[in-house]
Amino acid sequence: MSGNSRPVTSNQAEPHPALADTVGRHLAHPWRAPLADHDREAFQRARDWLGDSDAPLILDSGCGTGRSSVLLGQRYPQARVLGLDQSAHRLARAPRRFPIPDNVLLLRTDCAGFWRLAEAAGWRPWRHYVLYPNPWPKSAHLKRRWHGHPVFPHLLGLGGTLVLRTNWELYAREMAGALALAGRQASVSALAGGQPPVTDFEEKYRHSGHRLWELVADLDH
Repeated sequence: MSGNSRPVTSNQAEPHPALADTVGRHLAHPWRAPLADHDREAFQRARDWLGDSDAPLILDSGCGTGRSSVLLGQRYPQARVLGLDQSAHRLARAPRRFPIPDNVLLLRTDCAGFWRLAEAAGWRPWRHYVLYPNPWPKSAHLKRRWHGHPVFPHLLGLGGTLVLRTNWELYAREMAGALALAGRQASVSALAGGQPPVTDFEEKYRHSGHRLWELVADLDH
């Protein structure tokens, strides 16, 4: 894969000054936007697939082509892995590139809607991966970042171990700040080199010379 990805540029050099007000408002006022039928259908498909299994559940939100979901399914064969992505085009590439293990299901859905349905149903994932999302680097786009989005309390409510990776350090630091405002601790560290890439974005960013960052947080404490 060629390394032609540009580093993130932003007009924001520090955590957003409206972060605390935005997170506080979302924590105080539940998000009541209507849920889309396609998200309900995807969630029902996931419920049917899981059945009455008591295996640990892994969510891979924004899984793209499913590369990370497949690797997680191989790494944790005792778990069930749900790969979520809103792009049918990206998901359609998965079977042609990777054999899909029996413990992995890829679903087309909007993550925000799926998270709300999962939390309402009492799902408690063991691990939740959010790998290389679009960071929305302009300061005006704070509310499009997961920690500034009204779905943030539902992400917290799912619990489990959150693992987020990004090529924009400020994004990870801001997420850690939002988690702290909600009473959760997170660690942010540079991702060590030499590890096999887990997503197409990670491979492309490495080849482009980007420094990569990982946030890990236990949302149950």
